[in-house]
Amino acid sequence: MGERNDISGLLSFIGRETIWGDRMQDVVAEHLMPALEEFEIDQDDLCELLGEQWTGVLWGCGFEDFLGQRYEEGNIVDLYLKRRGWKETALNRAYFAALRDAPVSLYEVSEVQPGTSMVLHDLLSEAGPVTVREKSATRTLKQWDRIAVRVVPERDHHVISGALLPFRAEAVNLLFAGLRDALKLKKRDALRLTRDQLLGCAPIFTSAWLFIEIDCALTPAEPQFTNSDGDDVLFHDLRYPLASGVTQKAVAEQLDRVKGFLPEGPKFWNWLAARKGRGGKAGDGIMLDTQMEGATVLGSVELKGKTLFVTVNSAERAAKVQTLIGAAAGDLLRSPLTTIRTVDQLRADQRSERPGKAADEIPPEIARQLMRDHLDKHYRETLDAPIPALGGKSPRQAVRTAAGRDKAIDWLKMLENRSAGHGEGPIAEYDFGWMWSELGLEGHRK
Repeated sequence: MGERNDISGLLSFIGRETIWGDRMQDVVAEHLMPALEEFEIDQDDLCELLGEQWTGVLWGCGFEDFLGQRYEEGNIVDLYLKRRGWKETALNRAYFAALRDAPVSLYEVSEVQPGTSMVLHDLLSEAGPVTVREKSATRTLKQWDRIAVRVVPERDHHVISGALLPFRAEAVNLLFAGLRDALKLKKRDALRLTRDQLLGCAPIFTSAWLFIEIDCALTPAEPQFTNSDGDDVLFHDLRYPLASGVTQKAVAEQLDRVKGFLPEGPKFWNWLAARKGRGGKAGDGIMLDTQMEGATVLGSVELKGKTLFVTVNSAERAAKVQTLIGAAAGDLLRSPLTTIRTVDQLRADQRSERPGKAADEIPPEIARQLMRDHLDKHYRETLDAPIPALGGKSPRQAVRTAAGRDKAIDWLKMLENRSAGHGEGPIAEYDFGWMWSELGLEGHRK
């Protein structure tokens, strides 16, 4: 008589009576219409914008909500099981009854066993972690993903319902704001909802997801990069021609005296931040930062032939380094020529300069080890670097307070989640466990 998730009989029953069909459509509309009206699109536009697979999931969000609704005539699941339940298997009858009573909530994913199971942590109630059996979703979900779904008990285990929405960080924030507004909660109030509150707020989950996904589809966001000062990343290449008759040695002698210029050979200097381990204002976006001897590398300075080459990654740093160089060796140099490149332009330049595949290309296993070593070095330096997401503090500084520890936990989860999203390879396989231990947070990695 069908499998557990075979809803054809229930749908057929709903369609026989206009009143129930209309009620179902009203609930589905409650989930979809706020976003559709806000963006002035219809359901056909939504299908084209997000893809047909998502329109089915979104309909499922409304349909599952409808199954839990109580009307004067009763509940549609109760009515169906009473009149037609004899046609369903015992497993299907139990599933419909459990789905009727299961509220949607926001869960954090962990301990994913692809094709088998995953552990879900409810972020909106006091319920403990639950292991669910699941085949298809566990093949795409990654550690620390956040999803809106209904967890349904089934005999001696749990499963998830068919309507699953993966939530971006922006959608999570919008959902939390919507729930606080709907329940009239203050910011200081813990966002812990009862089962009845979750059942009543189901459309807010769909709306929050839709508002963010539609907005992203209509206006794809370019990644924003900042440096450790919080400045927008814009690479500046300055070329100072040496003045007539000036030697490299004369310029080098002056640059050796500049505070913050650390020599790395007779013709190359790393420009380091004056304060080690300290950053400026916290910026938004992805932070690009390099550390050396515990200090942030602000740029590089190099003498080549009759030219002094300076590279920095923001307009603000370009202005500062020009002041330093001008004060130290201004009379030895001519005015600089400046080339400005975005991150994308820099990547394009690097690709065009990359030679074709060489016969002695590094073996894959060596390349993977080199990448792991690079990631180890990068993340070890990151533990002492200012992080915008941590309010400009380093991870080691942040974990000294309770509020900082919470931010550090969220930051580590974000790192792991983004890394896992790279598919296959050393980045996706990278084990962040040592960072949790290094910060004394291993007990929170569940």
